[in-house]
Amino acid sequence: MSHTRISRRGAAAVELALLLPVLAFLFVAIVDFGRVFYYSQTVENAARAGALYLSDDDAVATSPYATVTDAALADASNLNPQPTVASSSGTDASGNPYVRVTVTWTFHLLVNYPGIPGTVTLARTVQMRKVQ
Repeated sequence: MSHTRISRRGAAAVELALLLPVLAFLFVAIVDFGRVFYYSQTVENAARAGALYLSDDDAVATSPYATVTDAALADASNLNPQPTVASSSGTDASGNPYVRVTVTWTFHLLVNYPGIPGTVTLARTVQMRKVQ
């Protein structure tokens, strides 16, 4: 009985050629997800800083920032172009005054994925009770 061995030369190269595009796509998708998460945290922190600035009139008087936009963008100095900052105030159902700051920024993905737009709008709103 003679056993003939089938040559498997090149099988690893073919497997790599088939899997490499899938692995590269997964890697770039993971990097994009991490970037979206990082920048959404930055936008959230900027909104929080703006709400904190507006929530206390004494802090506004002693703050190094001239406006709520300056206070919010101090936490978003790494975003280019700068995000937009909008603020409002009101009174809740219990009669407590509050301030609300919304920071919005457009994030551009590294790669255009099928069925997913190339940009993602990140918007975070923080509402804080006003100190009386």
